[in-house]
Parts: sequence; C-alpha cells; structure tokens
Amino acid sequence: MKYDVIVLGSGPGGYVAAIRAAQLGFKTAIVEKENLGGICLNWGCIPTKALLKSAQVFDYLKHASDYGLTVNEFDKDFGAVIARSRGVADGMSKGIQFLMKKNKIDVIDGTGKLKPGKKLDVTSKDGKTTELSADHIIIATGARSRELPNLPQDGKKVIGYRQAMNLPEQPKSMIVVGSGAIGVEFAHFYNSMGTKVTVVEFMPNIVPVEDEDVSKHFERSLKKAGIEIMTNSSVEKVDTSGNGVKATVKTAKGEEILEADILLSAVGIKSNIENIGLEEVGIATDRDKVLVNSYYQTNIPGYYAIGDIVPGQALAHVASAEGILCVEKIAGLHVEPLDYGNIPGCTYATPEIASVGLTEKQAKEKGYELKIGKFPFSASGKAKAAGTPDGFVKVIFDAKYGEWLGCHMIGAGVTDMIAEAVVARKLETTGHEIIKSVHPHPTMSEAIMEAAAAAYDEVIHL
Repeated sequence: MKYDVIVLGSGPGGYVAAIRAAQLGFKTAIVEKENLGGICLNWGCIPTKALLKSAQVFDYLKHASDYGLTVNEFDKDFGAVIARSRGVADGMSKGIQFLMKKNKIDVIDGTGKLKPGKKLDVTSKDGKTTELSADHIIIATGARSRELPNLPQDGKKVIGYRQAMNLPEQPKSMIVVGSGAIGVEFAHFYNSMGTKVTVVEFMPNIVPVEDEDVSKHFERSLKKAGIEIMTNSSVEKVDTSGNGVKATVKTAKGEEILEADILLSAVGIKSNIENIGLEEVGIATDRDKVLVNSYYQTNIPGYYAIGDIVPGQALAHVASAEGILCVEKIAGLHVEPLDYGNIPGCTYATPEIASVGLTEKQAKEKGYELKIGKFPFSASGKAKAAGTPDGFVKVIFDAKYGEWLGCHMIGAGVTDMIAEAVVARKLETTGHEIIKSVHPHPTMSEAIMEAAAAAYDEVIHL
C-alpha cells in the first residue's frame, strides 16, 4: 500500500499532521496501536481537565455559603467522577474518528515499525503484518510516564498518571513525587476529593519551571488547601510489602518515612522511541530524543519526527504546531521555524498557572534592564465578584526598547488569558501599546493591562 504521507502515532501531533496533509492534497494514512487522539486525548490533557472540573464544582458546593447560598446535603461519587472523565475522553476520541473520515485519511490499527526505503510494517492485534510505503513518513509516537530505578511502578501502589485517572476507588492518602504540571494537577484533584496528599519535590521550589514569585504563591495556596509540601527532598526507596506504601524521603534535615495508600510518580516522561525501527533505518537519536532540523526532518531523507520524541517542550500544542509546520514544509509552502521561546505553558490546578517567555531570573541572567509590573487579583473587581481573588499577573519588559520579555499569571482562568501575551509577543508589541489597548471591564483580562501600567508607574487601581 503506497501513500504520500504516513503518520506513525495519532496524538495531538500525529492526527493534526495527518489532517493538514490531507488538506494539502496528500494521500494520507495514520497508524495507531491504541486509541485515536493518543495519550493527551485519552489519558492526559482532556480527561484530567474533566476530573479537575468535578473538583472545582465540588469545591463550589463546599463554599456555597460564601456566595449567599445554602446547600444542605451534598457528597461526591468518586466512581461517577472517574466515569464522567472517561466519557469525555471517549467522546473526543470519536470526534477524531469523524475527522479522519471527513478528511479521507486511512486509519490503520496496529503497531508500526519503520523500515529502510521509506517503508513501514504494521502488525495488527491478531499478529498479521502489512507493509506500507510512502514518500514521507512522520514519526509521532509520543511519550509515557518516566520510571526511576528507585520508584518502579507496579500500577497498583506505585502508579503513573495513567492509573491515577482511573483508580477503582479513592485512596485515603497519597504521596505525589514531582511537582510539575502533572503532579500538582493530580495533587489538587485528590486533595479536593478528600484524599490526604503530600507532594515531594527535589528542587527548592514547586512547579520549578515557573517564575519564582508564581512558585512561592502557588505553594502557599496549596498549603492553605491542606496539601503538605516537601521541597529539597527526594524519595530514595519505597516499600510496598504492607497494605500501602512506605517511602523513605531524604530531606535537608535527614531521612523521613512517609506512609500512604498510593504513591504517584510524576517525575517526567520517557520518549517512545524503542522498538519502532529507528536503529534499522539509521535515524539519529541523542539523550532519548530523535534529532531533527528546524523543519522536523531526520538525518534520513523521507523520515520526520515531531512531538514529545524531539527536543523542545513536551506539550500538546507544541506537537500540533510542529506537525502542521512539518507537513507544510513537505508541501513546499513558505514556513518559518517554530519560536520555542514563545510557547505558553499551563497548569490547571486551583489556582491555575500560565506563563510565556522569560522568568525574572532568566531575564536578569541575560543582562536585560527590566521594568516589572504586578497586579493582584485581589484588586480586580471581576475576581472579587467571582470569589476568586487569589493570584496575580506579572509582566516583564525590557526597559530599553519596551519588548515584552515574559508574562506570568496565577489565578482563576489564567490559562485562557495567556494567549494575549503570546500573540502580543509574536507581533512585537511593547508595554506602552498594551497599556493603550482598552481592555473590557469588569474582566480578569484587565489585570494584564494594569500589570503593564504598573511596570511603567501608570497603574490606576493599586
């Protein structure tokens, strides 16, 4: 079977690349061994947001009196919460199936293995192998939960993110190792449901990739919600021989034993590059990543790679952007390399975190003279009315030219607000232009304008 483009993997990089290829007139096939949509849609981004929405609604019920409302009786049904999340994911996967049919993309079920000569073997679940060939093969096999030697996952007591969103019953206590987006989102969800949660982080600050002001504020918010935080700490070993888990944690003060029903390992991801034929084809890799140029071409002509298996941020929207850029380059369109310095990052706990560009520390290390503005949501009329005054917007500008170097937000709905900063930075918008752009009142987005005004000593509502 001969195609113009074959995509191996149907996550947010793979299925988007396939659709764009079909739009551009290529005869396209996509190979997937599990469910269309990949980890993000089935076991990551989408179902976790459904879980977090249930947690938010439950939290609203617990604080109904803050809004002048009386709710006499309410409770959670953990199984129903999980079932709703799975239902949302299943519905989205069916949506991807529709998009494949709409764009006349052949969906081939099975495990793909690359071969030399721009060929691919696909082995179905019944063991039958079919050979495909194409002018262009795009590898988009994604990643999985990373396992540390001292934290082997058994899927029951020591689990990864996949098991965390499908537990048969709610644990009374949980240790979360790692405080990146995955770790803190699950920590927030289970804590909101009533599980006693302890977060163990190796670095000095939780959500360590974020601006330090955001990290410190977030830690205070989680502690206020009842989550125990241990920074500068590492889990040295785990004992699962008893009813639950005993984790030996090394801290600055010495070793400590933590006990819980379940330990969630959220220490990062591992690229799915094994057993897919990279070595047989001669495709170069380095440190668990496939090496590519700015247009995602590997060292072997006709083979491309996108998403979590290539260097760059391992985020769904990055994989999608890479897939589109890769296919458009194949089609001969004029494309520019992706600007990895202008990629937004989002964490969907409560409060939410969103950021783009340089942190204050990074900007100083690069030698910029800075103008920094902060606007707290406690001074926002919309945030106060909504009962969500926790958090702030922080903006960082180059004092010399007004370039918007970074934007960091923590608070309700900020993951929907960060796009303003992304677009503005793409258009090389200055701080003064943001101040003079009229923002609607009352909205959370006003805080961006006010923070910019604060950077230039023009803030009105502080």
